[in-house]
Amino acid sequence: PRQAKYRQMLARAVSLAGLLLLPLFSQTFSARVVSVADGDTITVLSNRTQVRVRLYGIDCPEPGQPFHRRASQRTAELVLGKTVAVRPESRDRYKRLVAWIILPDGRSLNEILVAEGLAWHFRRYAPREARLARLEQSARDARLGLWRDPGPLPPWEWRRASRRSSGRQ
Repeated sequence: PRQAKYRQMLARAVSLAGLLLLPLFSQTFSARVVSVADGDTITVLSNRTQVRVRLYGIDCPEPGQPFHRRASQRTAELVLGKTVAVRPESRDRYKRLVAWIILPDGRSLNEILVAEGLAWHFRRYAPREARLARLEQSARDARLGLWRDPGPLPPWEWRRASRRSSGRQ
């Protein structure tokens, strides 16, 4: 009972800390990448605070989809253990920071993944990102990465189909 109460208090404190830190993350900040969940989700450490970051404007293949592992590996190759610039755009419904990740050499991780055919331009959430659209089209034309597949299924359709088959709507 006492441990449950402590856990509840800790959860509230962490949630409150997240809300207090939100204004700090409205501008570009530097952070070290401490983990890679998958191709489009990483965790960074900034001022001793771990921040979960969803890459803005892109969507990488889901577990079980072709190129999921390769997208995750490429993200790790490019950023794991490195200090990057995080340029926030928003927060998503899971309270992750949605952001551009800028590598130490100035290139955008988001753009690299699309250009190499390891991610889709997520038009639903970034409709005005013409550069991402052009990079995706170039990767499609060159049949790079997931575009080698004759009919690649976008991750958002994969997730929708997975929810339907599991009975969740």
